[in-house]
Amino acid sequence: MSSVATAIQLNINNESEYEIIFRQYYQGLCNYANLFLKDMDNAEEIVQNVFVKLWEKKDELKLDTSLKSYLYKAVYNAALNEIKHQKIKDNYVLMQTNTEPTVEPLSHHHLKELEKNIEKALMNLPEQCRLIFKMSRFEDLKYREIANVLNISPKTVENQMGKALRLMRENLADYLTILFIIIYFFNQF
Repeated sequence: MSSVATAIQLNINNESEYEIIFRQYYQGLCNYANLFLKDMDNAEEIVQNVFVKLWEKKDELKLDTSLKSYLYKAVYNAALNEIKHQKIKDNYVLMQTNTEPTVEPLSHHHLKELEKNIEKALMNLPEQCRLIFKMSRFEDLKYREIANVLNISPKTVENQMGKALRLMRENLADYLTILFIIIYFFNQF
């Protein structure tokens, strides 16, 4: 056993030393997990679980590497497992929705054209505006969560979303009828 492992074991046997370790690495690990998960609440839960396991296994833990490396690797693995789990859930939901009969109100061509125009409208947004819009609409983050990730105020996020929605409406004015039809259609099922 290396001297690093011995020192780590001594530190985590003492609650006050464990708390120091927790405070030292917690926020960095949360930010690291959030890079993969794009969900700070989920990232915090994963990091907390890693620390719980660390405490539970403190007596039998033997590290070949530094504590920092061990923690980051554990968070990385837990985040990947969460992503895999989420994909399984998403696939299950998709399978459930695909078992019901579907009716296509618009041709594939129209949907592809609409998709291209939405992407074009997104690309025409200013960079920060586009990032905030995508985080809100595609990643389902709340304004407060976006503000925390980007280190800006929630009011800035709100203003940028208002600007993004206005510009998207202007850029997609010719397609609003099609969008309303799609929204109406999906609300029927």
